[in-house]
Amino acid sequence: MPLKRVVITGLGATSPVGGDVPSTWSALLEGRSGVTALTDDWAEPLAARIAAKVAVEPGEVLDRVKARRMDRSTQLAMVAAEEAWADAKLDDAVDPERLAVAVASGIGGVTTLLANYDSLLEKGPRRVSPLAIPMLMPNSPAATIGLRIGAKAGVHTPVSACASGNEAIALGIDLIRLGRADVVVVGGTEAAVHALPMAAFGQMMALSKRNDDPEAASRPWDKGRDGFVLGEGAAVMVLESAEHAAARGAEVYAEAAGAGITSDSHDIAQPDPAGLGATRAMKRALIESELAATDIAHINAHATSTPQGDVAEAAAIRNALGAAADGTVLTSTKSMTGHLLGGAGALESVATVLALHHRVIPPTINLDDPEDIGLDIADKPRDLPAGDLAALNNSFGFGGHNVAVAFRSA
Repeated sequence: MPLKRVVITGLGATSPVGGDVPSTWSALLEGRSGVTALTDDWAEPLAARIAAKVAVEPGEVLDRVKARRMDRSTQLAMVAAEEAWADAKLDDAVDPERLAVAVASGIGGVTTLLANYDSLLEKGPRRVSPLAIPMLMPNSPAATIGLRIGAKAGVHTPVSACASGNEAIALGIDLIRLGRADVVVVGGTEAAVHALPMAAFGQMMALSKRNDDPEAASRPWDKGRDGFVLGEGAAVMVLESAEHAAARGAEVYAEAAGAGITSDSHDIAQPDPAGLGATRAMKRALIESELAATDIAHINAHATSTPQGDVAEAAAIRNALGAAADGTVLTSTKSMTGHLLGGAGALESVATVLALHHRVIPPTINLDDPEDIGLDIADKPRDLPAGDLAALNNSFGFGGHNVAVAFRSA
């Protein structure tokens, strides 16, 4: 029995390089970095004093009274969700009982948690916000979006570190294929640019310390890379069964063809150096999507700019695609946006979908002295050929989470 086809009919984003999808996509094609120096007093003692904050503050887009009742991660998710929902032009074209949400976060409302703990210590328990729990809970972005659009088929929040956004997309595909929903709003969000997360990542030696040259700090596959740059933002897609989309005459960006999910069972923080779990995730995505390795024209890689992770992923790609890897063009948009943690997979999936839709791959910037990984990396925008094409987006997370999502051109 053939798999039910799932298509993408709406896109939304707020990122370090743009406040919406058009501005984000334009910046990615231009190779513009969103990484800047942190000038806050709390950043001064940190070893890494750079980050990729959103280009447009959510308070400039959302109703300010409503925004005050949301953690920053929820604010960013709502900005992206509003854009995606408007883009899909659904409104009353979906039964609420056939509408679901799957929006992820790797860390959740950490800034709300820390701010309220500070209030508790400094001013006592009566100064803790009565809204603290609904604001800080990791499912708050998904729940808030679900309330906004009236979703009654389920609201879900996968939490799998930096693979969370892609896992939400995979869950959305499954919900439609299992017949539990006709439309699923999927994505990921993160807002963790704060002293404690940055100090903790710094103690792990995970962050770049290129404080004197922020725009050049995120440099996947470059021999001079010294860690990732923490980013913030959100991205959301509207997934729809092909039948539901066709019945209402919806415009389609691409097909969400399938996903592969595996775990390393290797280490809580370090990737399997041979990339075996990542290899299995990509192979599983191809099988579920009924794609051959030769169909994959492009991969938006996880490639965070860490010394070990970039090399392990390259090995996994070669193992997963075999000889077909020679015909696949890689990029890492993290070179411009930094690493959005739980929002990374969602934003990079939007970029992958747009690459197929517009037939052009964004570049990897800061690739001055590339590692010899035996793969073709786009260091400038690269055109894709006409015809049926497919692409992968990879996301891997602490805990050994591996998610590869496959997309097919519409």
